[in-house]
Amino acid sequence: MRQKTLLVTFDAFSTLFHPRKPVPEQYASIAHSYGLSSSLVTPSRLDAAFRVAFKAQNKRLPNYGREEALRGRYGGPRQWWGDVVRESFMRLVQGKDGNDDSRLQAQISLALSKGMVEEVVDRFASREGYALYDDVTPLFQRLRTWRMDGPKRGAARPFDRIIVGVVSNSDDRISAVLESLGLNVGAVRADQDKRSMKLPGFEERRDKTTPSRGSLRVQENSDIDMIITSYEAGGEKPDKLIFDVAKRQAHRLVCGSDDAMSPAEQACMVTKHLDSSDWVCMHVGDDYEKDYRGAINAGWSSRLLLREPPNLDHQPGSPQDAAAIQTLDELIPELEKDIEIHK
Repeated sequence: MRQKTLLVTFDAFSTLFHPRKPVPEQYASIAHSYGLSSSLVTPSRLDAAFRVAFKAQNKRLPNYGREEALRGRYGGPRQWWGDVVRESFMRLVQGKDGNDDSRLQAQISLALSKGMVEEVVDRFASREGYALYDDVTPLFQRLRTWRMDGPKRGAARPFDRIIVGVVSNSDDRISAVLESLGLNVGAVRADQDKRSMKLPGFEERRDKTTPSRGSLRVQENSDIDMIITSYEAGGEKPDKLIFDVAKRQAHRLVCGSDDAMSPAEQACMVTKHLDSSDWVCMHVGDDYEKDYRGAINAGWSSRLLLREPPNLDHQPGSPQDAAAIQTLDELIPELEKDIEIHK
């Protein structure tokens, strides 16, 4: 009998985890610990400054400076975020009258020289800055139980194989954040584009070769088998590319293609399975255009996670058009229903 495989992927930020406190408050708290004035360096001022700095940086160096990093001309996400943090604080120097506050400028410059930027960046690469939503751990425990049960559930199992991934418009700190939050993260990344293995980033580049045949048994204890970020994949949601990379890596995992095979053999093995009707692919995220529509346009099923009530003003492309859930708990019965998941 054919085996049915479920590939289910999740967005990261605002889907699996959230800031422990509002980001501007965390920025301000760190700044105050460096002696900056709490009356001048406020969360509201930092919020406005950050938005401007982030937008400008994203326009200047899209996707965390990936292309420049590949050319060896940029340090990647750590430098990218450092630049954003530094610019966010320096924008506070300008007063309401348009003139620079020289005293505040000197204080900020001193704090920056003492490591304030590095502390901010490191906080948001770990559990210091983020926390899991309450429904995340129970969901992954259920998925892991399904996988570890194996054939014991027989025909009652909705899927014979389950691969769990994260597909995120982010950089490679995502794996470190999830691991620090207590989740067991597997080794698969978007590394089959060999250039991505040369990218500087947050994650220490250990031996992350794609596991060999039979690796699904090896990864039974993993909550997440693979992390596919836009920085490593080279494309951002809603671009179909990042979903194709996720599916390709999942197929490689199941096929067991490894470095012992030639590139032609690897491509042939994966291509044989790419259009298989034995695969069900679903993506879950909180952004209508990037997650929901992006997945649908890539040929996947999708669920829009609306943790907060959406804006009731109906506009073209509104979340009202989406198959939506309010918590990840609602995903369990949908996956239990049957092998077929309808779009």
